[in-house]
Amino acid sequence: MPGLIEWRRRWRLRRAPQGPLREHLAQPTPRPRADWREVEYLAVDLETTGLDPRNDQILSVGHVVVRGAAIDLATARRHLVRVGGAIPEASAVIHQITDDQAACGGELEPVLAELLAALAGRVLIAHHASIELGFLSSACRRLWRQGLLTPVVDTQVLAHRTFERRQIPFRGSDLRLYALCDRYNLPRHGAHDALGDALAAAELFLAQAAYRDDGKGVALGTFLC
Repeated sequence: MPGLIEWRRRWRLRRAPQGPLREHLAQPTPRPRADWREVEYLAVDLETTGLDPRNDQILSVGHVVVRGAAIDLATARRHLVRVGGAIPEASAVIHQITDDQAACGGELEPVLAELLAALAGRVLIAHHASIELGFLSSACRRLWRQGLLTPVVDTQVLAHRTFERRQIPFRGSDLRLYALCDRYNLPRHGAHDALGDALAAAELFLAQAAYRDDGKGVALGTFLC
């Protein structure tokens, strides 16, 4: 039987206007009972001018495809997005994206259309995914009148579950992306870079999934939020 998100996808597809979001919704979502290695994913990271999707803007988008237990580096993409107004100084310090760089970026609509095409039929991977989902849904509503609907793996949520299940003491800082990458002895990528963080989230998920997989297979639904 289809999962809840699949029923919602079909319902939204009937009501979606023509365009990239409708094309995204036309692809069935992976079955939660499928083995996680049989599924394709898209690891995504956004750099933004702040944390409020209603008032802040997307500065850059990074994404890469994960096929089963392997990252397809040939699919890695990073896009700068042109924003309206000056970039806040605090944001520029963190992301190292200047006003001049942003002025050379692409319009949000084609960048988001490419992301939706890459995400169609796949599961979104992100670290602290509520940020990505909030900004992407807000942008989709502005452009195509519906928010984003996609199955999600949140690597921060998976780490929190693991710490609690194994009764491992932890602090909030232990749930940060690069703290967890260090815990799994994963390589360091450029922090606060959209593609670097997307790659880090992809590698972290593969490490978390391998840790849970005893060779008998693990259902995708085990990892979904």
